[in-house]
Amino acid sequence: MLKVSSSFDSGAIEVVAIEGDRLDLAIRCDSTTDPACDFRQWFHFRVQGGAGRNLSLNFLNAGACTFAGGWSGYRLCVSYDHVHWFRIPTHYDGQTMRADFACAHASVYFAYFEPYGWERHLALMGRAQLAPGAAMLTLGSTPDGRDFDAVALGNPAGKPVWIIARQHPGETMAEWFMEGLIDRLLDTSDSLARTVLERARFYLVPNMNPDGSVRGNLRASATGANLNREWMQPDALRSPEVLAVRTKMEQTGCAFFLDVHGDETLPFVFVAGSEMLPSYSDTQARLQQRFVEQFKLAAPDFQTEHGYPTDKYSADALKLASKWVGQAFGCLSLTLEMPFKDNDNLPDAKTGWDGARSRALGRAVLAPILAVLRD
Repeated sequence: MLKVSSSFDSGAIEVVAIEGDRLDLAIRCDSTTDPACDFRQWFHFRVQGGAGRNLSLNFLNAGACTFAGGWSGYRLCVSYDHVHWFRIPTHYDGQTMRADFACAHASVYFAYFEPYGWERHLALMGRAQLAPGAAMLTLGSTPDGRDFDAVALGNPAGKPVWIIARQHPGETMAEWFMEGLIDRLLDTSDSLARTVLERARFYLVPNMNPDGSVRGNLRASATGANLNREWMQPDALRSPEVLAVRTKMEQTGCAFFLDVHGDETLPFVFVAGSEMLPSYSDTQARLQQRFVEQFKLAAPDFQTEHGYPTDKYSADALKLASKWVGQAFGCLSLTLEMPFKDNDNLPDAKTGWDGARSRALGRAVLAPILAVLRD
C-alpha cells in the first residue's frame, strides 16, 4: 500500500486519491494566516511502499497554479536519500501534470526543486560567524518566532555590499547560491575572496523568508506577504523581515546590492536591473554593463540574451527590493534569476538546474562584484 506524507521541513502536497500505482495529487496553496493568499506551485513530499512499482503521479490542479506556464518543459525532482537529486520527465496537458516513475526503493522523495532545509541554513550561518572579523547580526524574529539574522563579513571600513536571497521561499536555488558565495568568502586560501573582503563589508541574508521556507510555501511569508512587493512601505506586522533589512541597510549604506531569485518559466540564468527608474544613472548603466561582462566570463551559465523586458515592473517598480535599493542609494542594484527547470544553453540531462550548479554560480559571482568595487 502506498503512503504519502509531507509533515517535514518545507513539505507540501494534498492527496486526492490513491488507487493501485496511481497517485492523484493537488498542489496546495501557500500556508499563511491570510485567507486571500492564493500562491501555489511548490510541492515536496515522500512516498513509501513504492519499491518495484511503476508509479503514476498526477498533479490534478497544475493548470491552476501561479505560474502554470512553468510546467511546459519542466522535469520533476526525485531523490531516494533526500541528498542526491535527479530529474524525471513530465507531461502537461494544460490542466494536469503527470510523471511516471519506476520506483526502485521503498521510500522516495519528490520536490518542485531541490530543497534547502532550515537546519542546513542554521549550519551555514554558524560556520560563517567563525570567520575572522565576522559578525552575526540579529535583525529580529519572524511572525512564527524564528530567528532572523544576517552575517557581516569583510573589512568594516570597506564598501557596503548587500546580498539577500529567498524572499520567495520556494526559490531554494537562491540559498544554494548563497552557500556557494559564503563558502568561497570563508576560504582563506582563495586570493579572489581575500581581495574582495579587503575592499568590501558584506551583509548577507541567505534566507529572507524563514517561515515560508519551513511552511513549504512558494512565494508567501507566514502572514501571506509577497516580501518582494513590500519594499516601499514595509509593515512591522505584515512584513517585518523587509522592515528589519531595510532599517539596517539605511544604517550601513549600500554600494552594491544583489537580490537572488528563481524563475519558474525561463530556462536561463540572467539579471534584471533598474533601467525603468527615472533616477537610473549613466554610472549605474556603466557598472551594470561591467558586471554582466565579467559575470559571463566567470560563469558560462550566465547569459544576457534572455530575460525580463526592462519595463516589466514599471508600474510597481519601487515595491521590489532591487528597484527600491537602486533608487534609495543610487548604487548598482540587481535581481539575479536562476531557473527551476534547466539552463537551456548548457542542459544537464540528469539533474537539470540544481543545488550544485547554484552553488557554483554563487562562487563565480565574486569576480563581477570585484570588478564593480574597483570602480
